[in-house]
Amino acid sequence: MSRIGKKIIILPANTELKVAGDRVLVKGPLGELSRALHPVIEVRVSGNEVTVHPKKTSIESRALWGTYASHITNMISGVNKLFEKGLILEGVGFKSEVQGNKINLALGFSHPVIVPIPEGLKVTAEKNVITVSGKDKEEVGQFTSRLRSLKKPEPYKGKGMRYRDEIIRRKQGKKLV
Repeated sequence: MSRIGKKIIILPANTELKVAGDRVLVKGPLGELSRALHPVIEVRVSGNEVTVHPKKTSIESRALWGTYASHITNMISGVNKLFEKGLILEGVGFKSEVQGNKINLALGFSHPVIVPIPEGLKVTAEKNVITVSGKDKEEVGQFTSRLRSLKKPEPYKGKGMRYRDEIIRRKQGKKLV
């Protein structure tokens, strides 16, 4: 039994959820999101309450039950309030700037790193703080993770790109005897 899957999801005002065949569509003040449903999962809507149930009891349906409940909760949250993640770029000469639908990064390499921004995401770069925001939690996290992987923070001086709330454990350098 899934603890997350058993919970009833409450739809806020100005938000509607429709199940059409094998897709779930959520509309809200900030737009709409849709996701394909797995055949072993069933979504029921009654008034402003949404419940997720497995169609049959199997290992696969039990594994996907809570996952789809979380996906639907995130979709409902995303169309009402944008998800936001921040990155901090630390290091001498490290810079970031947004140019149209691309982000241009100077990460200490011999060349600039240019990354295209996916549609549906808003990216801002001021000083050395990059903020990624959007309706889809999965897309925001994936893009932020991809940016961070370009220059991960190193443990000796802390240079690199780290999440806003991430703490880098510093190592002690070489000791002179």
